[in-house]
Amino acid sequence: MLTLFTSLWDVARLLKLMAAQKGIAVHIFSPVLLSRVVFCALNFIFPSLKFKWMNAAMSAFMVGSEVWVADPDDAWIDGEVLDINGDEIKVKCTSNKTIVANTSSAHPKDPEFPPTGVDDMTKLAYLHEPGVLQNLKCRYDINEIYPFSMVYDSCTYTGSILIAVNPFQRLPHLYNLQVMQKYKGVALGELSPHPFAVADSAYRQMINESISQAILVSGESGAGKTESTKMLMRYLAYMGGRVDNSEERSVEQKVLESNPVLEAFGNAKTVRNNNSSRFGKFVELQFDHRGRISGAAIRTYLLERSRVCQVSDPERNYHCFYMLCAAPKEDVDKYKLGNPKTFHYLNQSNCIELDAINDAEEYLATRRAMDVVGMNQEEQDAIFRVVAGILHLGNVEFAKGEEIDSSKPKDDKSRSHLKTASELFMCDEKALEESLCKRVFVTRDETITKALDPDAAALSRDALAKIVYSKLFDWLVEKINVAIGQDMNSKFLIGVLDIYGFESFKTNSFEQFCINLTNEKLQQHFNQHVFKMEQEEYEREKIDWSYIEFVDNQDILDLIEKKPGGIIALLDEACMFPRSTHETFAQKLYQTFKDNKRFSKPKLSRTDFTICHYAGDVTYQTDLFLDKNKDYVVPEHQALLAASKCSFVSSLFPPLPEESSKSSKFSSIGSAFKQQLQSLLETLNSTEPHYVRCVKPNNVLKPAIFENNNVLQQLRCGGVMEAIRISCAGFPSRKQFHEFTERFAILAPEVRSKSDKIAACKKILEKSNLGGYQIGKTKVFLRAGQMAELDGQRAEILGRSATKIQRKCCTYMCRKKFVSLRSSSIQVQAFCRGQLGRHLYEGMRRESASLNIQKYTRRFIKRKAYKNLWFSAVSIQAGFRALSSRNELRFRKQTVAAIVIQSQCRRKLANSRYRGVKEATLVIQCAVRASIACGELHQLRMAAKETGALQEAKERLEQEVKELKLKAAKDTGAFQEAKEKLEQQVKELKMQAAKETGEVQEANEKLEQQVKELTSSLQTEKQLRVGQADLEESKNQEIARLQSALEKTQVELQQTKEMQTVKNISDQFPATQEVSVTNDESMNKTAAENEGLKERKELPTKEGESASSTAEQVAGTQEVPVINDELMKKLTAENEQLKTLVSSLEQKIGETEKKYEESSKQAMEAESKIIKLKTAMQRLEEKILDIETDDQVLRKQALMSASSSKMPELAAASSPGENDQQAQVNTGSSKISFGREDSKTGKQKENVDNLLACVSQNLGFSQEKPVAAFTVYKCLLHWKSFEAEKTSIFDRLIEMIGSALEEQDTNDHMAYWLSNTCSLLFLLQRSLKSSGADKPAATSIFSRMTQSFRSSSTNLPVGVIQLVEAKYPALLFKQQLTAYVEKIFGIIRDNLKKDLSSHISNCIQV
Repeated sequence: MLTLFTSLWDVARLLKLMAAQKGIAVHIFSPVLLSRVVFCALNFIFPSLKFKWMNAAMSAFMVGSEVWVADPDDAWIDGEVLDINGDEIKVKCTSNKTIVANTSSAHPKDPEFPPTGVDDMTKLAYLHEPGVLQNLKCRYDINEIYPFSMVYDSCTYTGSILIAVNPFQRLPHLYNLQVMQKYKGVALGELSPHPFAVADSAYRQMINESISQAILVSGESGAGKTESTKMLMRYLAYMGGRVDNSEERSVEQKVLESNPVLEAFGNAKTVRNNNSSRFGKFVELQFDHRGRISGAAIRTYLLERSRVCQVSDPERNYHCFYMLCAAPKEDVDKYKLGNPKTFHYLNQSNCIELDAINDAEEYLATRRAMDVVGMNQEEQDAIFRVVAGILHLGNVEFAKGEEIDSSKPKDDKSRSHLKTASELFMCDEKALEESLCKRVFVTRDETITKALDPDAAALSRDALAKIVYSKLFDWLVEKINVAIGQDMNSKFLIGVLDIYGFESFKTNSFEQFCINLTNEKLQQHFNQHVFKMEQEEYEREKIDWSYIEFVDNQDILDLIEKKPGGIIALLDEACMFPRSTHETFAQKLYQTFKDNKRFSKPKLSRTDFTICHYAGDVTYQTDLFLDKNKDYVVPEHQALLAASKCSFVSSLFPPLPEESSKSSKFSSIGSAFKQQLQSLLETLNSTEPHYVRCVKPNNVLKPAIFENNNVLQQLRCGGVMEAIRISCAGFPSRKQFHEFTERFAILAPEVRSKSDKIAACKKILEKSNLGGYQIGKTKVFLRAGQMAELDGQRAEILGRSATKIQRKCCTYMCRKKFVSLRSSSIQVQAFCRGQLGRHLYEGMRRESASLNIQKYTRRFIKRKAYKNLWFSAVSIQAGFRALSSRNELRFRKQTVAAIVIQSQCRRKLANSRYRGVKEATLVIQCAVRASIACGELHQLRMAAKETGALQEAKERLEQEVKELKLKAAKDTGAFQEAKEKLEQQVKELKMQAAKETGEVQEANEKLEQQVKELTSSLQTEKQLRVGQADLEESKNQEIARLQSALEKTQVELQQTKEMQTVKNISDQFPATQEVSVTNDESMNKTAAENEGLKERKELPTKEGESASSTAEQVAGTQEVPVINDELMKKLTAENEQLKTLVSSLEQKIGETEKKYEESSKQAMEAESKIIKLKTAMQRLEEKILDIETDDQVLRKQALMSASSSKMPELAAASSPGENDQQAQVNTGSSKISFGREDSKTGKQKENVDNLLACVSQNLGFSQEKPVAAFTVYKCLLHWKSFEAEKTSIFDRLIEMIGSALEEQDTNDHMAYWLSNTCSLLFLLQRSLKSSGADKPAATSIFSRMTQSFRSSSTNLPVGVIQLVEAKYPALLFKQQLTAYVEKIFGIIRDNLKKDLSSHISNCIQV
């Protein structure tokens, strides 16, 4: 046979040369094809020999033949045979290296292989691995990335297989609308391979045969499965989409737009792919009886939860996290996000950004896709709030707590992220922290709360993040399904399966185990449809065929999922026992599967195991198998998020049933996933499958790189090579007898009358001159290409029949056209005649109409001109009448306005004169009071500047204390003498005032009462001076009472001054007495003068009761009606009496003023002495405190040095020199501590300087409150100056206020400082609390003001006033501030009196 084959080869070459000489196409007489035809004929003639084309071809090597040999680098390399030595051949490769190979491992190369490759693998001359690899590479180089591995007839049951090579670049010319229109309705194989062709084939087969279809897209990560799925869904939506003019999106649009949403939340960058799907997806497109999409559904499988918390370099987490961090600024601020590198769940990998992906644009695209699938704005915000909460949750770190094996947030940053996460989840922050750091166990008897260590708390945090993200993803899928809408009454469907490919990494965990189980199941499904079902069909039909072996992976599936001894069953069993660990689980696996050839144990590991998959060996690490297989929610997490205030978050965690919450039933992810797989395979088995095998050309994910070894391994793992071999060796085309006769009866019309279908089929095949076919029990089996040949003959017969039909149809159409043309010509003639008549009639009608139009146009023009003229005349008349009316109205308004202005001017002049007189009166009064206050202020300033500082050493301090005590005793005697003098003066004033008016007597009684209070205060002061500790408190009370006495004295002095003003008024009365009252006019004039005098008197009498009584007497005289001369005489007599009374009052007032001046001088001197005494005592106390602190420091240092000594006896007997050295060391350390205190005091002094510089300016008011007062109060509270035993800030504030009051002439300036001092004093009274005696009665002016202010204290904001335990400097500052308030008030009052005095005098003169 070898000789026969060689001869046939030579004949083929000879025929090729003859064909070339005659100009015949070379590829028709290809030696390879001729040899193949001969071998097919031999197989048909001698079926028992079972010739094998590949083996015969490989044994026909000769010198000069082109062959493929194996190469470790490029898988296969081509070359030329140089020498043959038995079973070995010597080959010179194209890479200029020589290889010696065995003939069994070499394959012949087609010398006439087209440079662009072939679009169908079955068309290859040599269908072997190197031939397929060469074809893929050639087409990949020209961007033809879709070669079919095999193409069957569109009516077969096994479908088609498309190989898609990922180009790693955009090829928009392959996927536009024109390409979809090009593939629409075209039979499979007529155009170049494309996913659109597979989708169109599935759609046509579904329509024609009413069978549901499935398109299985498989391949490893990065092979382009997701993009291929998108293309398939686009074409199916194009073919089955409805034409709907409504605004609502159609089902197919929602299905297509759902891809960005699922990719954003389910895809991530891996080592092998920038957009790898980390979940399985089966999209069901449901169609109605017309082939239109009526609904859709999306099923997802095994989302990779662990990626949320653990990302290896250089992979990325899910896209949605990076999209949200790149969102617009308002969204980033709303969710409190920032750079992705700042989040723990994202910065575990150095890969943050992708070159070809703009996360900001992808975020907006995802938002638009959410709008399309029916997610409103609130749901979108809630979704991204949950995503942001997961990121913040990942930044919560834990440290050891106070208790054993407890944990807590590590630092403030972790607590901040924890707070942000709780705000985003809208749950309680404390409850969230406890759910992460504690775990609650429920037993039969009690509930046990266990604290978690930091590592366990971190695992709890990651578990919460994973379950929240998983629930969110499930909600998205459910929402998309609801938005798309499922058609439960759909007739059939087309399913597109996009699921993860086979994975094998350095570290393979539970996710890779489930993924590879999925691929094993899908590979078995592929085997069943392409291999096993094919051969079972041959056996069932009892046809003559040779058995073809294939790799069956049922043993691997039994190893993994068999019950009860499979790996998943053992894993579930281990998870049910609480004490099981991954070590015990691994040992169980080793014992159970030690004899299984598909299972092995690595040598260098105690817990890993290896499974021999169909695509290769994979070693799994069992460290996290048990944790990842447990499908449960921590009850604390469930309760926390179910109680969230956000309805979206709470809907993700619905409350568990009471039974499930109490019971502890175990739920396995592996078992659930196995059930999902079983359901998926049942769905696939009920459909007609079509396969798309995606291939990744290189591992660097770059275009124009084709790695032979990588591609060949993927082809082997995908079963493509085995499918190609089976398709060529078997019978890919088959038909039922009745279908075959119905379809091809046209080739032998005589078989239509036969009832025996088998004989009819044989007759058709014999007449078609085909060989190699087989007749089974129920079907006809054809070799590859025979179905196409039968279709060609059928098409030829149909073409001839169509020609005859066309001929008859053309005859009929031509006659019909002639008859129609003749009738049309008659109708055209009739129409033309009618048109001509109508044209003439139209001309006549137009002429008549033009005459009518001209007539009415002329009439309209004339009437319009008349109307315009009439309207103009009427408008002019109306304008003139309106002008005259407006002029008259304007004149009347001006007259009324003039009258009003005159009356207002007169009223204003009178009012201004009155106000001027009134203001002058007040100015005069204020000026007098201001002069008195200035003198007092000058004396107080002089007294305040005479304070000195004690600078002597510790030895003289006791002597100074004694001197101060003596000086205080002398001052007490002086106070007693001043008191006696004041009592005597008060008695005299009382006697004089009692003789004149009852009100002066009341004032003297009040003064006497105040003097008694002063006497009692002096006596209590003497008693309090016995104890030195109560000295300061008695001084404060004494000063307060002296000030109250001085205030009373000032009030009385003011009253006497007012009485003096009454006297001045009475001096004008003699002029009125000399006027002769002869008539009513003079009487009226006198009455008017009396009324003016009454008004002049009543202004100052408001401040004193004695003056008011006198004014009443004057008013009584004015009310006497002057009727005759007798009444006039009585009036003059009363005036004289009033004059004498005023003169006497004036004398008494002068005497009282002199006495008051003397008493005020004595009080000022006593007050200045008391202030000096207090300052001296304060400084003395400060020095004593300094000495005590020094002593304490020295004692502490001495104790420390004594305790640190090893030999106390030697230390006791140490020399005085050593003690001196120790003292020097102690003093040195104390100096260091004092240096630190000096630096602190220096900083505080700088702050005080800044405060004084700021407050000395006019800061104005804020919300009707003085800014300076509140600023000083807040600073004193912050520096804790009220609690300080010694401080100089109060003295500096008093000096600042005194310097600010030098400008006494400006009332606005004084009013500003009055408001600030009053507010500050009010705050001090409300804040400072003292342990001294009760406060004196509120008799001063300021006391009455503060009592009125207390009603407004509720307007202060919460937290402004704080109670403070005040020390002596603060209390002294409060008393000094009280004095300044009363002084400022007196200055303002005097200034106003001074301003009003001139006006009052003017009023009196008027």
